[in-house]
Amino acid sequence: MKEDKSSQAYWKATLSLLFKILIVWFLVSFGAGILFADMLNNIKLGGYPLGFWFAQQGSIYVFIVLIFYYAKKMGDIDRRFNVHEE
Repeated sequence: MKEDKSSQAYWKATLSLLFKILIVWFLVSFGAGILFADMLNNIKLGGYPLGFWFAQQGSIYVFIVLIFYYAKKMGDIDRRFNVHEE
């Protein structure tokens, strides 16, 4: 029974992390690149409108950061629940 509660807590922590990362992914890819592009285009970054920059390359930078953040946080979660690899 104890293991069930531990595995449920592990999955709850994992899903919580995934949900947070997907929110950031959605805001950056769909939000900054499409929904808020007109508003962001009033700001210039390197001479380019910020909405255009996010649609072309900024979102890719954020996605790469999300990959490393996910790997670090999953390692932390695995260590917290003692399911990490040696």
